[in-house]
Amino acid sequence: MAGDTREVWADVHGERGALVEDLSGLTRQQWDVASLCAGWTVRDVVAHLAATAVLTKRKFVGEFMRAGLSAERIVQRQVMAGRDRDPSELLAALRASVNSTASPPLPTISRIVEIVVHGEDIRRPLGLHRRYSTDHLGAAVAHVAGDRLSGGRKRLAGLRLIGTDVGVVVGTGLAVEGPALSLLLAACGRRVALPELSGPGVDELSRRI
Repeated sequence: MAGDTREVWADVHGERGALVEDLSGLTRQQWDVASLCAGWTVRDVVAHLAATAVLTKRKFVGEFMRAGLSAERIVQRQVMAGRDRDPSELLAALRASVNSTASPPLPTISRIVEIVVHGEDIRRPLGLHRRYSTDHLGAAVAHVAGDRLSGGRKRLAGLRLIGTDVGVVVGTGLAVEGPALSLLLAACGRRVALPELSGPGVDELSRRI
């Protein structure tokens, strides 16, 4: 599986680099645009991405202890720290971390989930478009479907997700069909992707988001 892990990291690094390029052209006003993450601006999402990209397992343990065993509190601190930094600093931090393979103690595929979903959290409100590689999106959807911590397991219970562009089927039950990117976004609670999906399970998924 080492080869698979290298391929996943290569995609992560490519997506980070692409996001840095998109961010490089933003105005100061655009950094303060509301992202798809409730309560977070574009600046906040970038601060989180840059900080997490260099968060090794060892550093995570230390942060986890200082945060009272709360991963959510770690993220809150990342965001708050980013609000005191200039956008140019945040962009430089993300650029410096593009090829990092540091990660919290989570499966490597979770790094695809993070960079793709947060990439869309930023791009969609700004009207930016990105054609993502589909190589690992199916695996990313499967990861979220089984992830109890993020709420994905509960959100997708009893639903069968069918990726129309990747030939992947995740789960059993009412069908929800569409591009893997749209499935991933909806699986992570982004309502913006619901109109891109079809099938008898869409209404139920909508009620859960």
